[in-house]
Amino acid sequence: MRYLFILAALFLASSAFAQQPTRPPNIVFILADDLGWTDVGCMGTKYYETPNIDKLAARGLKHMSWYHSQNCTPTRAAIMTGQYAPRTGVYTVGSLERGDPKDRKLNVPTNVTQPPIDRVLLPQVMKDAGYATAIFGKWHLGEMGKYHPSKRGFDDAIVSMGKHFDFNTNPKVPVPAGAYLADFLTDHAEKFIDKNKDRPFFLYLSHFGVHTPLQAKKELIEKYQKKPGVDGHNDPVYAAMIESVDQSVGRIVAKLEALKLTENTIVIFASDNGGVGGYMAAGINARSITSNRPLRAGKGTLYEGGLRVPFIVAWPGHIPPGRSTDVPGVHVDLLPTFVELTGKKVLPKHTLDGVSLAKLWKNPDTKIDRDAIYFHFPGYLEAGKGAKAAWRTTPCGMMRSGDFTLLEYFEDGRLELYNVKDDIGQTKNLAKTMPDRTRELHQKMIDWRRNIGAHMPTLKR
Repeated sequence: MRYLFILAALFLASSAFAQQPTRPPNIVFILADDLGWTDVGCMGTKYYETPNIDKLAARGLKHMSWYHSQNCTPTRAAIMTGQYAPRTGVYTVGSLERGDPKDRKLNVPTNVTQPPIDRVLLPQVMKDAGYATAIFGKWHLGEMGKYHPSKRGFDDAIVSMGKHFDFNTNPKVPVPAGAYLADFLTDHAEKFIDKNKDRPFFLYLSHFGVHTPLQAKKELIEKYQKKPGVDGHNDPVYAAMIESVDQSVGRIVAKLEALKLTENTIVIFASDNGGVGGYMAAGINARSITSNRPLRAGKGTLYEGGLRVPFIVAWPGHIPPGRSTDVPGVHVDLLPTFVELTGKKVLPKHTLDGVSLAKLWKNPDTKIDRDAIYFHFPGYLEAGKGAKAAWRTTPCGMMRSGDFTLLEYFEDGRLELYNVKDDIGQTKNLAKTMPDRTRELHQKMIDWRRNIGAHMPTLKR
């Protein structure tokens, strides 16, 4: 009888253990700033060196057609809310009234720079799912009072941007003398992982690198000064900045491995918008730091060079290694994807514009039920003071549906249609040779703007 009691106790214990919920995956989202589509080795560069990012791609999935907004603030707002810019009013950095007023033909809406307080942001969604949350680095969605990330769902939040050496932080924390920002942020990210290794965590490591000012560590600059440039990639300081971001990725992956968290952690690497380059070839008189070839133009435009970014996701044992997908993905997809991956149905009440890509990540042959992705920019982005071609972009809309992208310029109603599968550099405007497809997509864009309540510029009187 005694043995029967022991066996019964063991059975009950094992049953209870079997019923314990499995721990949901950690999510580490590493976001670079202004890094171009081909600025990492696995995406094509032969000058910049990114061995750690390349290893991450080899163990995971590369999105070859991932889209973010034309500059940083709207991308970050879309990631945090899961909403396209017209729903939040966050269209750009600062004002939509950029450049010389006499050169602007349209009156533009008022830009919003902080996601509305009534929106439940991604970190709060993750907290509600039982995650510890942290941001280290660039926030750019309001740093004061109730808009600081510590008030919007992040347990740990240290914000810093603007300089790579002698930088400030919000809140003020000790900074070692001579610290380089990418290294400093990674130090804090590693400490957060250590602190939360026994519970699910969401880490948003939001680098200011490789944004200007161009500042890098001396020894890395000297390394690239000895290398010949290749295909528009030739700035040794910029290259050194990229390597510092790459080293950060390597440190985070190593920390996860040391703590035996690799197989239960999703690691994502991406950039917030296209690289600062490709302008002269696109007829824009602006300084280029890098090249986005074969993509057209760069940051601040709604061409592929401004919107298409490197995007890599790895999760050993769940995402097949060494794969790529041409299925378009976009910033608003991240919030619903993360929610599905956590296994918790804790969605915010506000409307979400993205779709979950969890099934695609686990099986890159999966088809996604979505007709198009959209961008709406009702303002101006200047190319530089005194530039002959004054704008990186004037008020414009863009959509991608299947293999086609359509752009509409609101000043004159000009339409540009490109097959980006056959013409990734957007060199052949098909609007006149494919009028039916152009009309079809244009009507979809008009309907989308109407349905989402997009703010439109108006004619000056």
